[in-house]
Amino acid sequence: MSTTKGPDAPVVPTIADDIHRILVALGEDPTRSGLRETPQRVDASLRWLTRGYGMSIAEEVGAAVFEEDHEDMIVVRDIELYSMCEHHLLPFFGRAHVAYIPKGRIIGLSKLPRLVEVYARRLQVQERLTDQVADAVMSVLHPQGVGVVIEAVHLCMMMRGVEKQNSRTVTSALRGVFRDDPKTRQEFLGLVHGGRRYE
Repeated sequence: MSTTKGPDAPVVPTIADDIHRILVALGEDPTRSGLRETPQRVDASLRWLTRGYGMSIAEEVGAAVFEEDHEDMIVVRDIELYSMCEHHLLPFFGRAHVAYIPKGRIIGLSKLPRLVEVYARRLQVQERLTDQVADAVMSVLHPQGVGVVIEAVHLCMMMRGVEKQNSRTVTSALRGVFRDDPKTRQEFLGLVHGGRRYE
């Protein structure tokens, strides 16, 4: 893999030269007008799509954890997410639903989508992504429990392989009372789904 070097700059891997070689391997002419800037564009695009590697939970949450006696379920539903399948480097996208029951501390509502973003913007499998979001909320808040459901469609299933256009994948991760108390689990799933179909 090629690298970019300056007098005192760290060695930074580049993707553009590799994309140039891929275009040649596909039988294309990387020098034609439509493809001349494609390697650089793909480099920038992939870095944007996987920017979660440069993000951290601590930085994204900051000081937005507050002492609060609230003890009922808090749900943020329909958090849009975009990620990249690590097996085929094709996108998958959908919605995350995140809930927790506090134990003396709550988090700013905008921070839950940020936690999703930290892990979604990496090469992923949906199962791991679901677990990582649940574990992140647990580690930040130490609540009574956490529930996460992710519903997504995968282009690796739609564009190649089985080519099933209407399939979706649903994964869940339950921690604490969401796993151990059937009533809490049922309340969470009822709030998440509410009789709706994924659109």
